Amino acid sequence: MRNRLAFGAIALTTGLMLSACGSDSAPAESAAPQPSSATTTSTEAPAANGASLTIWTDAERQQAIQSQADAFEEATGATVTVVQKNFEDLRNDFITQVPTGEGPDITIGAHDWLGALVTAGVVDTIDLGGTESAFQQVALEAMTYDGQLYALPYAMETVALIQNVDLVGEEAPATWDDMIASGLEAGAERPFVINTGGTTGDGYTMYGFQTSFGAPVFVQDDSGSYTTEVGMAGEEGQAFAKWLHDNGAQGTGYLSTTIDYDINNELFSTGKAAYTVQGPWAIPSYEGINVAVNPIPSAGGQPSAPFVGVQGFYLSSQSDNALLANDFIVNFLGTEDGQRALYEADPRLPAMSAIAEEVSSDPIVAGFLASSENGVPMPSIPEMGAVWDFWNAAEAQIIDGADPASTWTTMNENLAAELG
Repeated sequence: MRNRLAFGAIALTTGLMLSACGSDSAPAESAAPQPSSATTTSTEAPAANGASLTIWTDAERQQAIQSQADAFEEATGATVTVVQKNFEDLRNDFITQVPTGEGPDITIGAHDWLGALVTAGVVDTIDLGGTESAFQQVALEAMTYDGQLYALPYAMETVALIQNVDLVGEEAPATWDDMIASGLEAGAERPFVINTGGTTGDGYTMYGFQTSFGAPVFVQDDSGSYTTEVGMAGEEGQAFAKWLHDNGAQGTGYLSTTIDYDINNELFSTGKAAYTVQGPWAIPSYEGINVAVNPIPSAGGQPSAPFVGVQGFYLSSQSDNALLANDFIVNFLGTEDGQRALYEADPRLPAMSAIAEEVSSDPIVAGFLASSENGVPMPSIPEMGAVWDFWNAAEAQIIDGADPASTWTTMNENLAAELG
């Protein structure tokens, strides 16, 4: 879905860089120590004459991975086979083939696969060898499960506030009220528009506003791993539900279930809406509009923390050459050269801070990076699968005028029963 949209199209609209993902005004973790492209966990790659590795990837990343595989072969004497597959097939094929011994040593994949991969027992932990500080924290958290790191992150995506500069200028509004006031003053038909998935609901896009009330879907522990404790059942969640109602059909009308993805983009691209919340995948739809990208303003008094999606490289639990595979992941794919090659092949928000700094000269990219810096990983625990239908439906019903307190309470009770 969203994570498969190529950033190359976005790059054409910005005309400034290869990537089309941008919402940050500053790269995340910019103060963290930055390794050089030569940074490795060992002084040289171990000799591995006769050993072999198999890597699964999709077409977009194949050549970048192949270039690192060629360098690895030269350094170690190992043989590396890079296999191209459809991205949509990777997760299921990995889960079914690894236990039979037919799977790869390494696969590229999305972080929200992690819960299923761990549950199936098909992935092993990886050791970054002290290079963790080179990566943005949210990217590491996304690849962490029960306190253990299972993949090398390389790319991210998130939503952010997108504004029509000709109507409201470039300055980022700090709060929801500031944003609405600015949009009204500009005389726009709608000060703000957001996709609600129509009557289906869209908790994903709305999540930045929800977290600004201190109501996460699931609570994270100190390592960044998600627990199974639902975090939106208390008074903070009730406050968010009331906000939805107050700005829905029975209130201000700024939130509406008449707005789906396409209508949202049409209203913003025609100048009828001053602000929207969208991802980099929507930027090509706004051709001809002078846009700025900023973090999502707070509606509930706390920082807005949208979901962040992350992609990276997983190590098979059945690899016959796990140490060698870990070396390739960390010392070749995990270097600045490796991460830069991946970015150039398929531009997405970089997970490595040094590469993020390089590409953030584009203000669109910088804006999405700023939003990701505030963000949290979309939960990868299996329990998240039970959330979407209850959560989305409750939000849509409340926006349409249902009683916020009872609707939100019922949603949480149904979710608790589903989770057992």
